[in-house]
Amino acid sequence: MRTVLITGAAGFLGSHLSDRFIAEGFRVVGMDNLLTGSMDNIAHLMPLKEFEFYYHDVSKFVHVPGELDYILHFASPASPIDYLKMPIQTLKVGSLGTHNLLGLARAKNARMLIASTSEVYGDPLEHPQQETYWGNVNPVGPRGVYDEAKRFQEAMTMAYHTFHGLETRIVRIFNTYGPRMRLNDGRVLPAFFSQALRGQGLTVFGDGSQTRSFCYVDDLVEGIYRLLMSDYAQPVNIGNQDETTIMQFAEEIMELVGNPDAHLDRRPLPTDDPKVRQPDISVARKVLGWSPKISREEGLRRTLPYFRETVAKADAVTKS
Repeated sequence: MRTVLITGAAGFLGSHLSDRFIAEGFRVVGMDNLLTGSMDNIAHLMPLKEFEFYYHDVSKFVHVPGELDYILHFASPASPIDYLKMPIQTLKVGSLGTHNLLGLARAKNARMLIASTSEVYGDPLEHPQQETYWGNVNPVGPRGVYDEAKRFQEAMTMAYHTFHGLETRIVRIFNTYGPRMRLNDGRVLPAFFSQALRGQGLTVFGDGSQTRSFCYVDDLVEGIYRLLMSDYAQPVNIGNQDETTIMQFAEEIMELVGNPDAHLDRRPLPTDDPKVRQPDISVARKVLGWSPKISREEGLRRTLPYFRETVAKADAVTKS
């Protein structure tokens, strides 16, 4: 049985990846310090003999006994509200954490995939964004702690690949959504769902003309799995090319939820907020034979029941 270490396993993406690798017949070693992750996301995996969990911060020395075939590094705060609140931890997990895990991969002769992000492109001057675009990032702005941590992570990973000959993969993840997202993580989709379900104002920054491209989590996991199993070492964009404005997205959520009290709440645009975001996925199509299959309409419909239940539970706790 092949073994994979997944850091950030109790997070949104890490938990879905754990599900996928167990379904593929792997033994999964999950690791998380629960800074932003939740044991609720992996509670269903804990009784399984194929799953083992370590409570650990990968910014410190990482030891995993036995053989490892693959490492997926998904540990990091990943939303503005988190990395603005925890800037040092964000920088450390992208730098020290990545260095520790690359060392572990080298010691175990394991292939390592890192979770990079579309944020390496910053507020892009190229649209859509290709992997060859170097980005437009403010290193000392409020988002720099996340953007530059990921850019360093890519550089360190590529250095291990070229200098040590380590098998590495780099995925640049664009906006992704689905069940197990945190209500209060500051990302647009949980915010819109929770606000619409509660009949509140959906927070739209600026004039709402800024764009995003949303990928359903099952599509993303499929792309990551294919990339890990490929022989391609350069960065690969994984995301959905179906671009929409934030204003249009808010209106779609309000229509889907159907709460007549929901309305728009306009706010000033945050510093360094990207105006556009859309992946060029030509490389993923050519190299991995991958493209997203689930439309935004279908993905939102699949995600709504999770948020209905999560909002209801949160509100019940507040009232009690």
